[in-house]
Amino acid sequence: MSDQTRTVSPEELTYLKGWLNKTESLSDEITVKPVEAMIATLDRDDLGPKKGDRLPPLWHWLYFFSHQQQSLLGPDGHPKRGGFLPPVQLPRRMWAGGRLNWQPDNPILLGEELQRDSKILSITHKTGRTGDLLFVTLKHEMHNTRGLALSEEHDIVYRAAPMPTDTPPAPQVSESAATWQREVVPDDVFLFRYSALTFNGHRIHYDRKYVTQVEGYPGLIVHGPLIATLLVDLVRRHAHNQFIKAFQFKAIRPTFDLTPFRVNGTPSDDGKSVKVWSQDHDGFLTMSGQVDLS
Repeated sequence: MSDQTRTVSPEELTYLKGWLNKTESLSDEITVKPVEAMIATLDRDDLGPKKGDRLPPLWHWLYFFSHQQQSLLGPDGHPKRGGFLPPVQLPRRMWAGGRLNWQPDNPILLGEELQRDSKILSITHKTGRTGDLLFVTLKHEMHNTRGLALSEEHDIVYRAAPMPTDTPPAPQVSESAATWQREVVPDDVFLFRYSALTFNGHRIHYDRKYVTQVEGYPGLIVHGPLIATLLVDLVRRHAHNQFIKAFQFKAIRPTFDLTPFRVNGTPSDDGKSVKVWSQDHDGFLTMSGQVDLS
């Protein structure tokens, strides 16, 4: 296995840091059909969405796709590296977390045009127990005709290729008690539908041979954004009349399609926030976060 799949040289890091402060702007129409499809995928019983309705929190991830030609995709199903994102050679790429803030007085509405202005905020190199890590943080600001509607920071982690001698990190035991809970069965149809909704060609979510033989995981990986969406959806199901003004989350451990997992939530005593987390079938923590309400 080449060093390129395990390490980032000082020269490469200097080159990659040339992407700092790079910007990109995209626009999209917040159409109704993706919302209808997400309602079905999440097993919600919402009334039919229509123009003028508020877009549920995190469902902006159904828009602003990079429609790369098939010939421009990399071996992992993502667009080939370079362009807006730096061309990191470390082969494993995952969402690491994010922080989002919505404007209560300027919601995103179905049927309107939205512009997303993006910037690369940071590129950070770390050395882990199983090889190098590179963290890239993006900032997205989304504007409608009334001004800023949503700001988001999105963390991506690039990891070294696996080695047979690698020892996985010790898992964290999740809290056992939660006020709200929901069990989720992440079968391959569920994962496929979410991949299709988000135009996500990453093979770790649908190609079992690739994810097990090339990336070294035991099964298909449940999308980090999908788990985050399920955590916020849990809050929406219970805190019906409250506005979600902020959400922060951190991915702790991959979740696989091999067994059901659980999303959990516990409101604070003052009702202004909800601690949320997901856990796998062994009771290990896979994602943690907090939802702020108003």
